[in-house]
Amino acid sequence: METGLEGKVVLVTGGAGGIGQAICRAFAADGAKVVVHYHRSHKEAEKLAGEIGGIAIKADLRVPIEANDLIKDCILEMGSLDSCVANSGYYPSENKPIWEIDEKRWNSTLTSNLGISANTARSYLSHAKNCGYGSLVFVGSTAGIYGEAGHSDYAAAKGAITSGLLLSIKNEISGLGSVRVNAVAPGWTLTDKKSEKGLDDVIIGKAVSTMALKKLARPVDVARAVVVLSSGKVSGHITGQIIEVAGGMEGRIID
Repeated sequence: METGLEGKVVLVTGGAGGIGQAICRAFAADGAKVVVHYHRSHKEAEKLAGEIGGIAIKADLRVPIEANDLIKDCILEMGSLDSCVANSGYYPSENKPIWEIDEKRWNSTLTSNLGISANTARSYLSHAKNCGYGSLVFVGSTAGIYGEAGHSDYAAAKGAITSGLLLSIKNEISGLGSVRVNAVAPGWTLTDKKSEKGLDDVIIGKAVSTMALKKLARPVDVARAVVVLSSGKVSGHITGQIIEVAGGMEGRIID
């Protein structure tokens, strides 16, 4: 399928992570010039950028001025910026009910997900409004749609991204020409990190029991959905939408 992304410049935040790397590779495979954003994963980002003919740029997107500088650096280095994928985020490793989540973790999780996404959107759209075209794709989570016991902080942040934030921005950019905003919400996705930690049959069984397709997603499945939404040729009349990449998930098992 021709996406029209040949030669387009795309920024992928959190591009050195498991899903982020797949997104970067998918854009590069369609001929896009990719900016791999990273915060701490310097080696991984530089290696990936070298492999796909892109560049790597560091920024702490929790800080608004660094988000602004990231967009400026992209344009300075690449000459333009056509699309942005707001993929960067943070998932707390420890399961805790809300009454055990202290203020520090709660605020950190919201800042490192909702805050980062808002800063990215603010900075990218400040550029896109002057161009009259562009695409912003948020990477949310099914946790924000169905909830996730033990991670109410993460679910709240991701839910805010793909509801209030997405829908408000969709209306705010309605007069900016061909500027679009959409979101992808991955479900259970088998990244390298999850494979290394190991997923036993019980966990996998509980996960797929909620899905019409009895399998876990791969990072490339998420990446393909992001590319399709980013393509003005394929999705030029789609904005304000959430695509779940979750095998037809209808909820979560409650123990």
